[in-house]
Amino acid sequence: MGDLITIGRHILDTERNFPEATGQFTGLLQHIALAAKIVAGEVRRAGLVDVIGSAGRSNVQGEEVQKLDILAHETLAKLMVESGYLAVMASEEVEDAIIVPNDYRRGSYVVNFDPLDGSSNIDANVSIGTIFSILPRKTSDDDKPTESDCMQPGNRQLAAGYVIYGSSTMFVYTTGAGVHGFTYDPSIGTFLLSHPNIRIPEYGRIYSVNTGNQRFWTEGVRRYIDSLHDEDAERNTPFSSRYIGSLVADFHRNLLYGGIFLYPADNKKDPKKYKPKLRLLYEANPLAFVVEQAGGKASNGIQRIMDVEPTELHQRVQLIIGSRINVEEAERFIKKYDLSG
Repeated sequence: MGDLITIGRHILDTERNFPEATGQFTGLLQHIALAAKIVAGEVRRAGLVDVIGSAGRSNVQGEEVQKLDILAHETLAKLMVESGYLAVMASEEVEDAIIVPNDYRRGSYVVNFDPLDGSSNIDANVSIGTIFSILPRKTSDDDKPTESDCMQPGNRQLAAGYVIYGSSTMFVYTTGAGVHGFTYDPSIGTFLLSHPNIRIPEYGRIYSVNTGNQRFWTEGVRRYIDSLHDEDAERNTPFSSRYIGSLVADFHRNLLYGGIFLYPADNKKDPKKYKPKLRLLYEANPLAFVVEQAGGKASNGIQRIMDVEPTELHQRVQLIIGSRINVEEAERFIKKYDLSG
């Protein structure tokens, strides 16, 4: 079978490359992996126990909360608080930052996370996922952590990744030294290295976008998507359209095969304003860190996603992410048609 590398061993080996390492970082990542195993178990049993369907309320984003949303949020939050390695966290599911209580040990790290991305697809048995971002604490260890600890640009991330719950459960993460994927083996109860050093192709022929919103897009985005339908031997178009409606699932496929994912801003609610949808801290930044470490690119159409300075805890951004050449091409359309004049 060769040398089986568990996620725990891989995290430890990674931390040895940092002379200042204290073990907190390793412990925090391992607690996130443990939470992922618990959530994966509940996802597998979703049709047999009472964890599917709506919870009967909306989250801070105004989206209908699913029962598994609550379970995933509570599982991740509980394990990270109890780890002793965390100072404060922010979740897509709650309005305010969650500061580790005084009666728990506080650590030096901050986590922003989307506990269950794509949860509207749960009842249809579509792949869903967890997204996380680890940052250094800004406040002193002697001071009380604050919401500002969570509001840092993506270029300050120490680690980021996602878990995809599909035909198998995969844990994909980066600490700034490449991207590595681990597949969960339920027979031994651990994640094993299955996709070392993932590299996204420089150019792909898959595009992922909800074309049902096309009439609400800016001219630059519309023209770019239209161009992917043309026959052009030099660009190797037309492209194939693949859109699942679960960000983690769409991103994961394009990371492995190459391509581009777009969630453009639209003016559906206000004809005079284009409003983005995806969250900067919980979705865009962590996936941007992953894709850049794999050789790809992430942009809001104008600038690198990880250079965007957050101004709100639940700030939304337009996201264009995937193979480097594809993203740069989309940026050219946006700059030409949306920014000129």
